[in-house]
Amino acid sequence: MTGAMYAAIAGLKTHMSKLNVVGNNIANVNTNGYKSQRTIFRDALYTMYSGGSDGTTTTGSKNPSQIGYGSQVSSIDLNMTTGNYSPGKTMDGMLYGDGFFLVGNKTTAATITGTNPTTFKALKLTRVGDFRFGADGYLVDGKGNPVYGFMNTGVDKDGKPQISDQLVPIRLPKVDGKTIKYAVEKDKDGKYIALKDAVGHEKPDDDTSAEVELPFASLDSISIDTKSGRISGTVKDTDTVVTIGYLAVGNPTNPDGVTHEGESYYSCSDGAGDLKVTMLGGVAADLGITHVNGHLDKGDKADADFTPNAKAAIGSAGSTKLYTGGLEGSNVDLANEISEMITTQRGYQANTRIITVTDSMLEELVNMKR
Repeated sequence: MTGAMYAAIAGLKTHMSKLNVVGNNIANVNTNGYKSQRTIFRDALYTMYSGGSDGTTTTGSKNPSQIGYGSQVSSIDLNMTTGNYSPGKTMDGMLYGDGFFLVGNKTTAATITGTNPTTFKALKLTRVGDFRFGADGYLVDGKGNPVYGFMNTGVDKDGKPQISDQLVPIRLPKVDGKTIKYAVEKDKDGKYIALKDAVGHEKPDDDTSAEVELPFASLDSISIDTKSGRISGTVKDTDTVVTIGYLAVGNPTNPDGVTHEGESYYSCSDGAGDLKVTMLGGVAADLGITHVNGHLDKGDKADADFTPNAKAAIGSAGSTKLYTGGLEGSNVDLANEISEMITTQRGYQANTRIITVTDSMLEELVNMKR
């Protein structure tokens, strides 16, 4: 008789866990980029009341008889479907489809430029593209985390854009007088030391200086191209349109397996697989860029130690699209959550009834002896 009570207690626990998930979903019904969760129940352990048999030449078969002991939470799944578009500021970005924006701190770049692609996992993943350029010239999100991508390094003699060979925090170009300078590499302290101007010229012949400290360019009309993720702006002094860089998109092998970090951030931890860095619109493919041993292979300028096994193309983000001027809304279906809340409440009440009925029966049993 007490087995029913233990089964009901297990049911109470699982229904409370589900109610916690439902409550969190409803609490985030208006949270930008929030992905709803669902709770999956499974039955728990069983005891064998009587075994089954296949039957003999003279008797028929017999099914096993088992008694169960309640339910348990099997999994709490993440629903990664895209939420609705929520209009906002010009620099806001929303990904429609798979993928995440990549953010981190300014020093993370030193740890993700090695030959092991799993080191990209040091970055945080987010679906909230509330971007802006901070006072320090870096493109940051609403929490002040630098946004990662590929910096523009100018154009070649044919006017073809050149992209940096490292995944780095995107920042404004610097200016020397009225000449825009693009940083193309860092020293051991993370400072940009080699510069090219807007037409591909190298930095001045003076190689004696270990560092180049120039002010950031003053740009307005900054916008993000929806097809390529290209960030561009107009130089106030010259009215010249310059390309700052390109947004990167992170694609875990299993998007539903990412781990919540809080504050609309995820990490590509155990269960999510590898993190592949891609670019919108196949920009990398158009420019002939592939990732080779931690550096980018641009046509015939591959690393000397290139091997086919080391080549991992920075491919297109596929069917993923970028919308600007707004953020992704929550994908919580409020009607479904209210329905789940009602059924969870009734399930909880039914389990409490089992406990009270079992207790009443035990009381009757104890009262048999007067």
